[in-house]
Amino acid sequence: MLYGKEHVRRYRETDGREGHDWNNTTVLLLTTKGRKSGKSYTTPLIYQKHGDNYIVVASKGGDPRHPEWYLNLKADPEVEVQVKGEKFRARARTATDEEKPELWGLMTRTWPDYDEYQHKTDREIPVVILEPIRESGSGAAPSG
Repeated sequence: MLYGKEHVRRYRETDGREGHDWNNTTVLLLTTKGRKSGKSYTTPLIYQKHGDNYIVVASKGGDPRHPEWYLNLKADPEVEVQVKGEKFRARARTATDEEKPELWGLMTRTWPDYDEYQHKTDREIPVVILEPIRESGSGAAPSG
């Protein structure tokens, strides 16, 4: 089973042939800029596609604190995403109260433990929408 830095390394080396399909679900790589360090940090995250967007959950396993990657994208919402061999820039935002119930349902069907994680913490676990940034002139967002 791949985890952490090894997961990121193998995913990148194989364009997701190793690491995209993980534990009966799908994983993308999210790269954020450190809000203090300015360094790039890449995190493998379970995702689902929703229209043209990609949905991830800032669960941290039900920890009382938000994951670092979520705090980083709150400070700088422009992120990089890799889905299999496709890499693109995206703008990250937290789902609104109106959007969250549908997206939470989508993600808990993919990874039922999210409900358990929410019960473990008083923190409201955010659902994050990654909206691909269309490159000027190309006219198309990634097809992923």
